Amino acid sequence: MAAQKLDLRAHALFWAFACVLFLAFIFLFKAVLLPFVLGIAVAYLLNPLVARLGQVGFARKPATIAILSGFLILVTAFFAVISPVIYREAMQFSDDLPGYIEKISALAAPLTQRLQTYLGATDSQSLTNLLKSNSASAAGAASFVMQKLAAGGQALADAISVALFMPIVAYFMMVEWPSVTKWVQALIPRHSEETIMTLLQEIDKKLSGFVRGQISVAAMLGIAYAIALSIAGLKYGFLIGLGAGLLSVIPMVGSAVGLIVSVGVAWFQSGDIMFVLIIAGIFIAGQIIEGNFLTPKLVGDSVGLHPLWVFFALLAGGSLLGILGMFLAVPVAAVIGVLLSYAIKKYKESAYYKDTSEKPKAVKKGKANG
Repeated sequence: MAAQKLDLRAHALFWAFACVLFLAFIFLFKAVLLPFVLGIAVAYLLNPLVARLGQVGFARKPATIAILSGFLILVTAFFAVISPVIYREAMQFSDDLPGYIEKISALAAPLTQRLQTYLGATDSQSLTNLLKSNSASAAGAASFVMQKLAAGGQALADAISVALFMPIVAYFMMVEWPSVTKWVQALIPRHSEETIMTLLQEIDKKLSGFVRGQISVAAMLGIAYAIALSIAGLKYGFLIGLGAGLLSVIPMVGSAVGLIVSVGVAWFQSGDIMFVLIIAGIFIAGQIIEGNFLTPKLVGDSVGLHPLWVFFALLAGGSLLGILGMFLAVPVAAVIGVLLSYAIKKYKESAYYKDTSEKPKAVKKGKANG
């Protein structure tokens, strides 16, 4: 019993030390890790295609070059097409923002008047006047943010760093993927190899289901929403559609946010209820297609990550490490989810959970005397 407790304590200390070491590494080198994290993510995404080409006789290096080149060309062409549209619509929104604030303040005027009467505020303290007086500064702030984002600065430096180093990291990871996996497997403690490999396979199942499934669904929805809203004539439709698709990595969240924002913009743009219903119908149709066709075919039941858990992980990762944290959030959420399920399973199998105080049933006197 003492040896078992000592072994359990050694296990706990080892994995706690490994976790602390990993977190310290992330926080120490967070400024330079983004290209490496993205490169590994791309390698993880494309590795099945390289492996499939290898099965039909292609050498790994030529297969990697072909797959990675095609992927980079596709991504570059996509951003080259959408960047001018996004920039134009973002600047248009910053120009239109004062008008929207005026309309919102006019709609809110009855409520604000009641509120100021209830609070005993004077005309000079009117909430409506406060909104109007600050509309120009709000619009100026929005325009300033848009111009700073367009100007580049640190964001441009980060983008150049990703563009230069991410393909290199992805290439070497894709070429060396079998060697890396064998190296990791060789480091696993022999006495726990079966358990750890089972956990790693479960993590891979959840993670691959999310990365290759949910992200594919989000990309398709984003493109479809952007095109449909633009054809319908909605202002900033392309920007809203892509944003809704990006948020669709969390099931239901993207479509819900996109629906609310687009319906509000449609109402301010035209005031025509039919136009508003058309815009709402686009998102309802998107949800029907996603729920009945895209998600069952591309994701299935393999993800196993609850939307609220993914939402929390993304917010927590973004709060702690910014963009890098958001990219790390889903893998970390998958790992924690699998380990937590395993810990709960072991807890329920333990003597601490089971009721060991039950007394054996008493033997009936009739049977005992017989």
